[in-house]
Amino acid sequence: MPALKDKICVITGAARGIGRAIAARFHAEGARVLLTDINATLGEKTAAEIGCAFQKLDVRSEDDWARLANTVPQADVLVNNAGITGFEDGLVAHDPEHASLENWRAVHRTNLDGTFLGCRYAIGAMKARGTGSIINISSRSGLVGIPLAAAYASSKAAIRNHSKTVALYCAQHGWKIRCNSIHPAAILTPIWEPMLGTGPEREDKMRALTADTPLKRFGTPEEVAALALLLASDDATYITGSEFNIDGGLLAGSAATQG
Repeated sequence: MPALKDKICVITGAARGIGRAIAARFHAEGARVLLTDINATLGEKTAAEIGCAFQKLDVRSEDDWARLANTVPQADVLVNNAGITGFEDGLVAHDPEHASLENWRAVHRTNLDGTFLGCRYAIGAMKARGTGSIINISSRSGLVGIPLAAAYASSKAAIRNHSKTVALYCAQHGWKIRCNSIHPAAILTPIWEPMLGTGPEREDKMRALTADTPLKRFGTPEEVAALALLLASDDATYITGSEFNIDGGLLAGSAATQG
């Protein structure tokens, strides 16, 4: 039997990249997927290609979450995937000395406020039945310092902590609503394409960017989706308040041979 047969699954920021891969995998496993994204044109196109439903959602907007709650009053799984780096419109200062308060807040509004609102929606959509799975996409950057992307690192670290808070809150109420965080490192999504290019030097750039990764390669969105599938499924009913690194061994330490 498919792992998510007839489960209602909502995924944010799912028009492309990791969110799209999760939506496609959940759909393949029998879920009733609602793909959401701020980009309606791309979101509708992606949903049509996968064969699932779409609703426009700006994760920063309480009104948008209220509309979603009216559309999907009950859910089994929510994946808070929507996020930004702060560099979407070009290179700007995001270090602790020069970052503007406006840019700092913009990253936190999407990444952290969006996750908070998503978790709040999910609790309301799951507590009537007393069961469900909330999956928050954090980052390796939420576990280590990132000098040139302070807001991104801060927001992803806060997502890690809030996931544990939500897990404990639900457990204290006697609900079997689980909440866990996934921490990807270098995953080959469209965000990397401007840096990699399409020329003959692409492979050299990929090797350089993953030189510090023990497995010496980028991860794929499908590999993140496989982990999300486990956490969404009934095979993970004793897992809550946990964090899962998917980083090719990057956080394990040095891969140097013993001397």
